[in-house]
Amino acid sequence: MKMKWFGMLVVLLLTMSVVSACGRSDYQPQAINEDTDRCAICKMAIKDDAFATQIITKDGQSLKFDDIGCMNEWKLQNGTDTIGAAFVRDYGSNQWLKYEKAYYVYDSSFITPMAYGIYSFEEEANAKSFIKEQGKGKLMTADDLTAHKWEVNRDMMDMNDMKDMKEMKDMKEMKDDGQKTEGHHQ
Repeated sequence: MKMKWFGMLVVLLLTMSVVSACGRSDYQPQAINEDTDRCAICKMAIKDDAFATQIITKDGQSLKFDDIGCMNEWKLQNGTDTIGAAFVRDYGSNQWLKYEKAYYVYDSSFITPMAYGIYSFEEEANAKSFIKEQGKGKLMTADDLTAHKWEVNRDMMDMNDMKDMKEMKDMKEMKDDGQKTEGHHQ
């Protein structure tokens, strides 16, 4: 009789440990490596800055994004069932925050890597102060973002493309000037 109770107790403890492991909540964001990390959606390099976001899947895979809009696009394409945790960064400190606990400020004119115009904040008061300082912006929560109309500011993207093209042209001219200069010294 004692052996039967002992066996049932062991089965119960094993079941509880398996169930608690499945519902783990200790997902941690991974560091951004600017040399190798690419956005899981747009494939752009990810800067280790306030706009970097990431999802840790339930199986421990880290998916990194250069803009919260790209993270949202991944969720639309793949659903949320496999997500263990999602993280954003505080705009002021760059500290990782749980997506669902952060406060967000949106304005289409805010400059972000992929022109979605959303900044993340740990504290609601900081988000409100930012809106006041900027004289624009809409305060949002993670729940609000589910109903948000995710649009890229195409004008900003065109400006970024033009800026990137100008920078590339300037770099090429500097390189060409350097080669011409080197040629004169020979």
